[in-house]
Formats: sequence, structure tokens, C-alpha cells
Amino acid sequence: MRKILILVFVFGLSLGVAQAQFGVRAGFNSANFSDTNFDAKSGFHFGAYYTAEGTFVSVEPGMFFSKKGYQGEELGTGRMVDENLSYLDIPVLLRLNILPSVNVFAGPQASLLLAREYQLGDDISNSTDVIRGYDLGGVVGAQARLPFGVNVQANFDFGLSSLNYFNTPVKNQVFKLSLGYTLGGN
Repeated sequence: MRKILILVFVFGLSLGVAQAQFGVRAGFNSANFSDTNFDAKSGFHFGAYYTAEGTFVSVEPGMFFSKKGYQGEELGTGRMVDENLSYLDIPVLLRLNILPSVNVFAGPQASLLLAREYQLGDDISNSTDVIRGYDLGGVVGAQARLPFGVNVQANFDFGLSSLNYFNTPVKNQVFKLSLGYTLGGN
């Protein structure tokens, strides 16, 4: 995985620094764990990205704060469960410009667990011992570029490694809707 990230980064630099642009992005998350009967948890994400533009292919590493988790009822007791997970997501996206204002993208993503708040009824726990402290996953999606550097995108983030959550092999799954602004964009 590390070799792939280095290769993508070097490829992005070779596209030319003259067409590289920074930007900011924020939006809505709908997160859940795979293979569970819980409900999706609403959250948000925000952060920055750096796009090395090419004619047909662009490379875009980024860094985003992202809220994930799930909510629902505990089986057997009926008590409400609310799992709030805060991550630092670091995606490296490869964008294919299929039209001048539309692109599709995919790439790897590493995520670091920053904080956890688990609420079961009236009980609250902040322990991160019950979940792996990192997540390795992928990202797929599409983006539309609007005038004045504004962009909108939809993507799906999916875990590739087990979170070993309470010794259960679940993975993060997050649907994101975002609004972004590329500094100096047209």
C-alpha cells in the first residue's frame, strides 16, 4: 500500500506544478459498519486537498476530519446505542476527466482514529481499546466542477480492513456529499 501511495504521489508531481491547485471541501456523511443491523449515523467532514491537474488524469491527495459511527438499539435490551467516531482521513485520489466539468475518481485512503464516544443508554465510554486505531480503505465517486472554482461531489468510502470492533470483523462504510472550492479556480 505504501509503495502505491508513493507511486501515485510521484506521478502527481510529474504532471506539473504549474497546474497544481489547493482547495477546501466540506459536507455531509452517512456512516455505518458493514454486516450490522444498526442505522446509519449522520455526520460531517471538512478539510483540504491539493490537485495536480493533467489533461485527462489528475492526482489529488487530501486531509479531512470525518465523523463516522452508527446508531440504533441494542439487541435484547432495547437501549439506544450511539457510536461517534472521529477520524483523520487521508485519501489519494486518481481523477479521470471524462468531460471538461465532470470527473470520476478512485483511490486508497488511510484513516486514523482520533476520538471515540460510545453511548449506551445513560452510560458513556471514550475508550478506544475496543476498536483498531486506523482504517485502510478505498474511495470511489464523481465530481462536477461549477464556475468560480466551486465543485460538488458524491463519493463512497469503504473499509478494506477489519476494525476488530469488540472483536467483531466490521468495516467502515461512508457515503459523502461535498461542496468544495478550489483556490484560484475558474
